[in-house]
Amino acid sequence: MLFVIAGVLGILLGIFVHFTIPAVLSAYVGVAILAGLDSIFGGFVAIINKKFSNKIFATGLLGNAILAVFLVYIGNLIGLDLTLAAIVAFGVRIFGNLATMRRFALDVLEKKWQKNKSLKLEQKETNT
Repeated sequence: MLFVIAGVLGILLGIFVHFTIPAVLSAYVGVAILAGLDSIFGGFVAIINKKFSNKIFATGLLGNAILAVFLVYIGNLIGLDLTLAAIVAFGVRIFGNLATMRRFALDVLEKKWQKNKSLKLEQKETNT
């Protein structure tokens, strides 16, 4: 619950507090945000699979962001742009998690539709 409140507060701060990120830091902030989104969508998938843990989520969120920023920093030191590699890696994971969430939502909706359809047929049969 604390993470939900923190997320909502973070979104509200992002909307109402205007600040500029220096161009030098934009790659680091970008991969940190992608790492965070990856962890958030992974958390939703863990909830779906009934395997969610606050500790794993919190350490994954911070760990992924720190590792992503560190890799981009090391890449910059050796003259390699690892930003694109991080974007691709996190993008693949995010889309995979979204696909899992979509399948889950469609299964839930289909079961609900089948249940409603069965109830309507039963009511029709009892009325005749």
